Amino acid sequence: MKESSDKMQKILVLDFGGQYNQLIARRVREQHIYAEIKPYNKITTDQIKAAGYSGVIFTGGPNSVSDPKSPHFDPAILDIGIPILGICYGCQLMAYMAGGMVEGAEDSSEYGKIEVYARDNILFTDVPNKSICWMSHHDYIPHPPKGFTTIAITDKCPTAAMCDESRRLYGVQFHPEVTHTEYGKQMLHNFLYDICGCTGDWQMDSFIEDTVSELRETIGDKGVVLGLSGGVDSSVAAALLSKAVGKQLTCVFVDQGLMRKDEGDFVENTFTKLFDMNFVRINCQEEFLSKLKGLTDPEDKRTVIGTEFYNVFWNKIRESYGSGFFAQGTIYPDRIESGKGDASKIKTHHNQVGIPKDIQFEGVIEPLKDLFKDEVRAVGEKLGLPHDLVWRQPFPGPGLGVRVIGEVTAERVRILQEADAILRDEMDKCGYAGEMSQFFAVLPGVKTVGVMGDERTYSELVAIRAVTTDDFMTADWAKIPYDILGRVSNRIINEVDRVNRVVYDITSKPPGTVEWE
Repeated sequence: MKESSDKMQKILVLDFGGQYNQLIARRVREQHIYAEIKPYNKITTDQIKAAGYSGVIFTGGPNSVSDPKSPHFDPAILDIGIPILGICYGCQLMAYMAGGMVEGAEDSSEYGKIEVYARDNILFTDVPNKSICWMSHHDYIPHPPKGFTTIAITDKCPTAAMCDESRRLYGVQFHPEVTHTEYGKQMLHNFLYDICGCTGDWQMDSFIEDTVSELRETIGDKGVVLGLSGGVDSSVAAALLSKAVGKQLTCVFVDQGLMRKDEGDFVENTFTKLFDMNFVRINCQEEFLSKLKGLTDPEDKRTVIGTEFYNVFWNKIRESYGSGFFAQGTIYPDRIESGKGDASKIKTHHNQVGIPKDIQFEGVIEPLKDLFKDEVRAVGEKLGLPHDLVWRQPFPGPGLGVRVIGEVTAERVRILQEADAILRDEMDKCGYAGEMSQFFAVLPGVKTVGVMGDERTYSELVAIRAVTTDDFMTADWAKIPYDILGRVSNRIINEVDRVNRVVYDITSKPPGTVEWE
């Protein structure tokens, strides 16, 4: 589906630095309406009018609207005739731009689940008069500005929601995009369909059809090279390209020996059997391990692995494939600029790699550049990729190089691969894998005393890490039943040579991170 299509309905998520900006866009797309995120300081009112948006959503943000340094926008946006929904800071900003008051007071602050009392309004169609919403604010709107009316309150907040129906302007002090708001999905549906007039034309089937057509037109009879990591994004990109141009596609897969057990073979078998393409596998574990010898600092390991991967990949391209087009598995979150501050540079991401100056491709192709991860998975399933590949868990770019704590050696990688494979096998067998967002084994580099076969041992300790989360911004350790943990521990100790102890990490995020390094 073409982002520039005049026919496609789309919503602008205007980012004022809110932590939920991507979540808002995802919630809109779940309603089958295309949404794109733009920083407040990278688009003008005239550009918004010209782009043909069906509606605009102001995001939340950490600032106080009364602070001159806080994000503001041209008040003229309120009069361009496009429906607007302001969320939290976005609601306060709407009131401020309309000439209203926004104040701060300790006794008006609300955080967490709060009862909201809504009045009859199109925004609250099919929403009970009293429901639980998620609040996170210090400032508040004592009364709506001229032309607006209050349509919801709380015990502390006199303007929990407001609207100017004549201009189709709506503001809510709470966050309808988070799951804690009971009827948030319905509220967003009401705004998108009943207020903005959207009909829901953003569908994965049409995306695939349109993207394949665009790829064929762009590539023509030229070749295209894709660096295939085996991750979800690059795999779905490869499947789309294969559907579009078949043997004109060459996938270069660098197997650095730091993947999970048998993962390299799984990737090769998947793409050579299911898709029409040229598949090139480079096995180079020895080269990577030689570069990592003696290194223990995680940042040093990341740098070496990234640099060596870059060198191996591009040297192969120089040999045979340095023409035509270069494809990447870039997805939408990789490209989103933040609305915080005046930052204008998109962060460097592993899906966006630099091309050496001596290699001259005709262009860069990013078939997934407008999709979120869940949408990428939906495309992968429709293209026939194996479920295990489409729904594989996040895996760090440096692979097991940062799950082997300390020096990375062939033997330590083998131990971790075997332990991790047992963990996954047991979770799949008992059906508990779907209860967790991510789980894996770690080799901390700690040896402990044990007794095995009436003999003293001094062997490796394996740690298990498992978390549940909605967005990976925060995470809780998974409450795996003891009997499952017991089976995993027993198998690892009995089946993996040189391991005599298994521990379970019960640290949430924060203060910990999901990965250990």
